Amino acid sequence: MKEKRRNGSKAIAPFKNKILQGDCLDILAGLPRESVNLIVTSPPYADNRKSSYEGVPIDGYVDWFLERSAQFQRVLRSDGSFILNVKERTVKGEKGTYILELVLALKDQGWRWTEEYIWHKKNSYPGKWPNRFRDAWERCLHFTKQKSFKMFQESVMVPTGDWAKGRLSRLSQVDRLRAESSAQNGFAKNVSNWVGRDAAYPTNVLHLATECKNRQHSAPFPVSLPAWFIKLFTEDGDIVLDPFIGAGTTAVACHQLDRQFIGIDSNPSYVALARSAVANLKRHPVQR
Repeated sequence: MKEKRRNGSKAIAPFKNKILQGDCLDILAGLPRESVNLIVTSPPYADNRKSSYEGVPIDGYVDWFLERSAQFQRVLRSDGSFILNVKERTVKGEKGTYILELVLALKDQGWRWTEEYIWHKKNSYPGKWPNRFRDAWERCLHFTKQKSFKMFQESVMVPTGDWAKGRLSRLSQVDRLRAESSAQNGFAKNVSNWVGRDAAYPTNVLHLATECKNRQHSAPFPVSLPAWFIKLFTEDGDIVLDPFIGAGTTAVACHQLDRQFIGIDSNPSYVALARSAVANLKRHPVQR
């Protein structure tokens, strides 16, 4: 087993901490099996932003993605996670169903749909259409290969907040038990668990601002988005793959968090952007 791991490490060495140009379907075929710890990515939009992305037709999106996710499944470690940041588009006033179809297809492919995180874009501008308002959220779908996987929940804890000062100073008898809700809604909690704690576990809604800088990319996500998942699902030195690296945001987050990365993109302009972002961090290590 040690010999096998050693050979796998040698095989992946040419890919580590590199931004590679090409279709991830082809490039990932050269990676060893179970060689990356986390995949976090935002793939091209379906039939949208064709001037900057090679738009994938909606009616072929699921099949197009499944070819690539089969490679994701092969290169991801058994205890790893796959985070898919994606949002279906609206066509002729109606939401598409292709992302829901993709989730079901990924389950058929062998993935476990473990969780769904919501990225709340807290600085979105308002907007109005005839039958809807502006979306201020996107899905971050969490898939795993098995029920048990690496997860470090303490790494993303948030300050408990001022509510605890008053609430925890007057605990009732019920607050000291894992008591069922009086409304019989199925929820149970032991409030006394939070006495003496200055941090709490977050919810699955991430309140993060969108990227506002002009980064020569039509849809960059903020560094804080991949960084949150990298902290949650990896340790120092782990390898993070972004098969649609775009402006290089995931690589920047890895650099700041002492993780290794593999970035891939088919667009030569985006590859140049991502390589420039990584080179800039190397020139200015104080940004870690």
